[in-house]
Amino acid sequence: MCMVIFAPIFAICAFATCGGYYGHLQVKVDCADRRQNNRSINIDFGYPFRLQQVHFKAPLCKENRDEIIFLEGDFSSAAQYFTTVGVFAFLYSLLATIVYVFYQNKYLKNNRGPLVDFVVTIIFSFMWLVSSCCWAKTLSDIKTVTNPTQVLLLITSCRAQENKCTATEEPLWSRLNTSVVFGFVNVVLWSGNIWFVFKETGWYKTGQRYPTRSASGKRSGSMRQRLYSESSFDQPEENFLQRQASINQTQVSFSLPQTYLGKPVIYDREDKVASQGPMIFVNEM
Repeated sequence: MCMVIFAPIFAICAFATCGGYYGHLQVKVDCADRRQNNRSINIDFGYPFRLQQVHFKAPLCKENRDEIIFLEGDFSSAAQYFTTVGVFAFLYSLLATIVYVFYQNKYLKNNRGPLVDFVVTIIFSFMWLVSSCCWAKTLSDIKTVTNPTQVLLLITSCRAQENKCTATEEPLWSRLNTSVVFGFVNVVLWSGNIWFVFKETGWYKTGQRYPTRSASGKRSGSMRQRLYSESSFDQPEENFLQRQASINQTQVSFSLPQTYLGKPVIYDREDKVASQGPMIFVNEM
């Protein structure tokens, strides 16, 4: 099956690209009074994206001290759900591969293996769909929260117009974007595998054992039946005419005497032969 080959690979790619992410953001603060000039601030975050626990120190330009600022939002639930589905899908794919290769007879025995595989495949298809959609929405929210413009608004010194704040480094999102793509690839893979697993179940085999005739088959069958009925009506009539003709010929052959045509003979009043014509000889039966 296609799932045996590709499902473990895409499952690994999905949870590995999400679970191992590490993001880095760097901003620079220049105070107008030059007390703290070119102050660089490094902000690091990553999986499971509990951003409310990520904090950094930012300078207060009017005071000679720093403030502690926390990011906003907890996005761990969607990220952990996505990786959990990927891990369990990977483990089930490995188990299914072992069963298909080494325990094929036990898998097909009593039709239990295909039915269990069919139900589990449907469940994983639904879980991949839900987790991929949730993770795609959560990734969009993470990008919004960690946007340099949004982070600079959290710093008190950057809200003052006389101070200058810029972002020198931004997070790279290509890895997390790839994880979303792998998530939806798994949705397509597992959903398409439902049909192949269904063909192994007894439900599909029962439907194939008693196939239903199509509409074209029914029309052709009715046409053959009608032609047969018409020919069956025409054939007795022809047989009847043939039998009637044979009976008439038999009656004629038995009722009519055998005749012989010769020249006729003409007699006069004195019973003398005047002339001869065709003669008819009759053999009585």
